[in-house]
Amino acid sequence: MEAFKIILLIFLIICAISASLMKNPLLSVIIFMSYSLVMSIIWFLLESPDLAITEAAVGAGVSSVLFFVTLRKLKALSEVENHEQNQR
Repeated sequence: MEAFKIILLIFLIICAISASLMKNPLLSVIIFMSYSLVMSIIWFLLESPDLAITEAAVGAGVSSVLFFVTLRKLKALSEVENHEQNQR
């Protein structure tokens, strides 16, 4: 069981570093979502099921949806700006 916890912690560190260094925002959000899921598993292993459920719901669920909506709106804004520049 200790080896599993160590593997999870190493994966958590890798996710944190790669999410911050990723150039593609979509991949960064997906890595952040996996970070939140691993964190919820760690909370569950630390015998804190209430924190695990909260982390899974807020971290992987709500935050990821908000990030995806934001990325979609940013893409729409950049397409509008490109369209306006092409008309000039």
